[in-house]
Amino acid sequence: MPSNVEIKAKVSDPVEFAQKAAQLSQSEGTIIRQHDTFFTCSRGRLKLRDLKNGSGQLIFYERPDTDGPKLSRYSISPTSDPQSLQTVLSDALGVKGEVRKERRLFLIGQTRVHLDTVEGLGHYMELEVVMRPEQTVAEGQQVAEDLMQQLSISKENLVTGAYMDLLLTNGDIKQTHPCNGEYSECNTHSTESRGINNQSTHLTI
Repeated sequence: MPSNVEIKAKVSDPVEFAQKAAQLSQSEGTIIRQHDTFFTCSRGRLKLRDLKNGSGQLIFYERPDTDGPKLSRYSISPTSDPQSLQTVLSDALGVKGEVRKERRLFLIGQTRVHLDTVEGLGHYMELEVVMRPEQTVAEGQQVAEDLMQQLSISKENLVTGAYMDLLLTNGDIKQTHPCNGEYSECNTHSTESRGINNQSTHLTI
């Protein structure tokens, strides 16, 4: 299974961050609009990413919910009909939450740098160090830490979990279940299933 080393952090000055990322990547970045739908699953996270251009990606990933650089293992399946797939998965599994964002993607060496404007949350950044087969986790973590310094990301601004988790914490997402009700109305799901799971993706997790 492919893997990344990732970090996520709150960004207080997106203009300054974009300038530093553009300088390091020698590009102005690429704007991507994404609508992610998260589904209930027994482990990790499962989401359908609608790229708003008629295509999408079904992404499963696992990562620890800790701050700082962490390893994420993921699998991705592309789809040319994300809306139909969303309907099937929603009926079968239930929707845990949705995240809408505008992402500005910079490529710096083997790292994908994201400047995200997330609906309901604000400005965040993500680093995804795309691991090479011969690299150790420690080497990937060092790449991430070096970029953190170059981009002036302080440890105080690091966050854990996914954007969906932050929205759930803020109370901005209603969780639903295919039984046509709230989780509290269904006895088939445990307390663990109702709560916040534990991570990344690909080409943009």
